[in-house]
Amino acid sequence: MSETAKVAPAAPIPTRTELFLAFVQITLSGFGGALPWTRRMFVEEKRWLTAAEFNELYALCQFLPGPNIVNMSAVFGSRIHGFSGALACWAGFLLVPFCVMLAAGIAYEQYSDVEAVRRFLVGIAPAAAGMLLATLAKMALPLFRTLGPAPLVFAAIAFAIGIMRWPLPWVMLVMTPVGIGLTWMWGRR
Repeated sequence: MSETAKVAPAAPIPTRTELFLAFVQITLSGFGGALPWTRRMFVEEKRWLTAAEFNELYALCQFLPGPNIVNMSAVFGSRIHGFSGALACWAGFLLVPFCVMLAAGIAYEQYSDVEAVRRFLVGIAPAAAGMLLATLAKMALPLFRTLGPAPLVFAAIAFAIGIMRWPLPWVMLVMTPVGIGLTWMWGRR
């Protein structure tokens, strides 16, 4: 596959430095989770990926061992510039936030008994949850627009995990082949 076919057609191919800085920006903005910021930057702002490409890449990274978004940084970087692109994205994603979290951990150890610090931490939790829900809605919309089996599979997974409280690994073990099979059958129509 040519390098121009690896990213959304409307976007120029980012350099390794741009990839590094993009992930630094994402992780320094991504309090409560980097997924919303990654999607906003890659799909809406930079147009490095289409919404469908982002969903596919994220789905792949769900099944790789380790944190999804860290996996996504490496997979995306390798699609653009091979190993050096993966390394640039991975370093941008982990290096600066590691230093920030080290400093924050030291500060928290010193000031965790301060009431304002506790209130701040309680106050940011709903904002992080809201950002995650908004991103999930944006990611689900393209799936629902296809009118294929995706809404049915999505609803079944949400029911199994959210209502029945079945373990995620077992649900994914069953629903992944079901979703693939239904999508394959839908595509043959």
